[in-house]
Amino acid sequence: MPETLRRIVIENSDVISNNWLEELTEKRKSDYTSNISDSLYHSTNQEFINVIFASINRQWDTGEMDEFAERLINLGWPLSYITDGLQTFRRVTIEFILHQSDKVDTYEFSRILKIVEDWVEPIINQLVNQYSGSWEHTVSLQRMALQELSAPLIPVMENVTVMPLIGTIDTERAKLIMENLLEGVMKHNAEVVLIDITGVPVVDTMVAHHIIQAAEAVRLIGATCILVGIRPEIAQTIVNLGIDLSKFPTKSTLRKGFNTALKLTNREIVEVENTNEDITKILDSLK
Repeated sequence: MPETLRRIVIENSDVISNNWLEELTEKRKSDYTSNISDSLYHSTNQEFINVIFASINRQWDTGEMDEFAERLINLGWPLSYITDGLQTFRRVTIEFILHQSDKVDTYEFSRILKIVEDWVEPIINQLVNQYSGSWEHTVSLQRMALQELSAPLIPVMENVTVMPLIGTIDTERAKLIMENLLEGVMKHNAEVVLIDITGVPVVDTMVAHHIIQAAEAVRLIGATCILVGIRPEIAQTIVNLGIDLSKFPTKSTLRKGFNTALKLTNREIVEVENTNEDITKILDSLK
């Protein structure tokens, strides 16, 4: 029975394909594919139906299907295109098979339904796995990129580094901040680290606890940590919560913190007179 039905479906693939394409084209008037060009939409549909029949004809050989799914993913086609197309194929195929017989009882209908399900289900699983694998890979790369950007340590001059923090700090990110701080201090031979919390929206007890721990760890390896970017509302919150930040310097702005860092490293900013004239001389000497 399954082999007989499979042969009937394969031999009448042109009819089933036309019915399938007509249904998809009719549905396209109101769905997400209406913005896709006609030529691309029809060529993709033709390739899709060919892949389905190739899968059924070759006993679910997934080689062509994998290549087709990879192209769809790279072109940004949604997963719903795959599921809608296969659901339509299942319905069209069952209708075609039922029309081949004048009398179909419930038992026979159930058997036909199961046979077609057995054809379609492996295709759905294969394509969905391809899509989910691609998404997991993309999400993994994005997570790695976010981790790298979530706690950057930037050496701005010899012995002075800055860690600008933006967004919410949770336990996982706090751990990353600690690791990057300690590795960065050793790597850049930093004497002073400026932790800039200007972009941190809320500093509560938990966030302050993580920052204090990070600053203490930096102190233990011989560097000084300065907390900068403390806005008035953040300062008020810290005071109301009774958080003790007296163990390391704090400044309201990055500029003030940088000046303190220069003093701690025995340096200062010196104004240079006749700057324009000096620059002109330097440029003239390069001609």
